[in-house]
Amino acid sequence: MEPKVIHRVKLTPRSLEVDGKRVAEAVAGESFLTHVYRQRQMDYPKFFKMDVLCKLGFIASEILLETEGAERFVPRADRAVILFNRNSSLNADRTFQRTIADPEEFYPSPSVFVYTLPNIVTGEIAIRNKYHGESNFILLPEKSEEAMNQAVERAFMDGETTSVLTGWLEAVSETEYEAEMKLIMMM
Repeated sequence: MEPKVIHRVKLTPRSLEVDGKRVAEAVAGESFLTHVYRQRQMDYPKFFKMDVLCKLGFIASEILLETEGAERFVPRADRAVILFNRNSSLNADRTFQRTIADPEEFYPSPSVFVYTLPNIVTGEIAIRNKYHGESNFILLPEKSEEAMNQAVERAFMDGETTSVLTGWLEAVSETEYEAEMKLIMMM
């Protein structure tokens, strides 16, 4: 048996591609992530409280899992969620820093602080979908297919994992982000 990519999603501020086909493009006057969320009629009110990294991971994973077509929201210990980027949660970190920078207006925001860890996005995906397998967010100095493939291969070695939701998830700002997510299954 060998791991095989089943589906792919690519999401940038300009477009959404599913399995290599462009399915949506940016519209003026609205965040593209919010546009895709509304266009696809996703129902997850927490979306509007998330930072951009979580929104990006949430939308990319939702589309990927819809494309898979398998039963959703049932407990699974055989699916891992392993994501990668180079900037961690830097955008949320900067936002949080602004809430504590002025000693006169010092007010640390718990709603922002929660997103100062990049593994929050893997947790959101795992919790929503009831995945009980490996959940990991790995920081790399640069995008490296080799390093990402090695991590995915290690996940399959545990004897229980049969599929991995994985990919590159970088969110520098609300207007500068990229998700290249894929679903890999042991075939």
